Amino acid sequence: MRLFQNAKYAFIEARKTAYVLSGAAVAAGIAAMLINVATIGTWQDYGVDFTGGSLIHVQFNTPVTAGELRDALGGAQAPPITRFGEENEFVIRAPIEDDVSITEVADQIESDLGAVLGAASFDVVSTQAVGAKVADELQVRALYAILFSFVLTLMYLAMRFELRFGLAAVIATLHDILITLGFLAVFRIEIALPTVAAILTILGYSLNDTIVVFDRIRENLHKKGARKRDQIELVNESINETLPRTVLTSGTTLVVLMALLALGGAVLRDFTLVLILGVVIGTYSSIFVASPALIEIQKRWGLGKGSEKKRPQPATV
Repeated sequence: MRLFQNAKYAFIEARKTAYVLSGAAVAAGIAAMLINVATIGTWQDYGVDFTGGSLIHVQFNTPVTAGELRDALGGAQAPPITRFGEENEFVIRAPIEDDVSITEVADQIESDLGAVLGAASFDVVSTQAVGAKVADELQVRALYAILFSFVLTLMYLAMRFELRFGLAAVIATLHDILITLGFLAVFRIEIALPTVAAILTILGYSLNDTIVVFDRIRENLHKKGARKRDQIELVNESINETLPRTVLTSGTTLVVLMALLALGGAVLRDFTLVLILGVVIGTYSSIFVASPALIEIQKRWGLGKGSEKKRPQPATV
């Protein structure tokens, strides 16, 4: 059964509404980042991968609350404590000072918990440690990875299609990243290496969906009489023709991610949430951001040199 076989939705005509929604989402994200700077000192909630420190996973044999752990570790001066996995499991994020080793911090936390709650009342499941220099290097490399993906996107689409398609795709990709970072800032989801992996996965997914739509647009542009047609009508037709593929691909991906969110536990929760947001935003941007951006670029710079000479490849839908 083919879904949306005869779809004729006016997507491009709704672009102004999409601009308002996207602008509001980006503005909310920027506001959340500024609030984070004022409250926690950084624009995002970085994990120990990017700040350095100890990540201590403890499991208690009897019921205990996060408040009791904070009291045992110094009250208001206690390091951040979050519930993890089962009811009596917690993760303690302890920063590392210049004159203190990572091992000393972990031992001190274990000693403080044992003195107040009893050494036999808990087990240290795991301890993860990242040095400050390593954390700084990981931050830089993560930024390079995202920027490098932008450059490759522009180069690939410029060679595969034309420069105007590449520019439109980069605009859509930038849109996706800004909204994703805003989402992380609003809900203060911890940014660790898996989160960066999820963001890079979003880039790939969004780019793939955009290429399918652009491939069909390019194919329709080379049909007889296409140059005389209204370009908005042609782009709408192309989006509607690829809509079955877009809906089925996004739908099946979301089903898998929802199952992962429900069954994957706390370890995969943040990673899965970012991926779910990325699939939704990537699908939205390929229709309401990338395609309208292509229309605007065409209005200002034309159809592109050599577009009539290039032989289109068939689109896969």
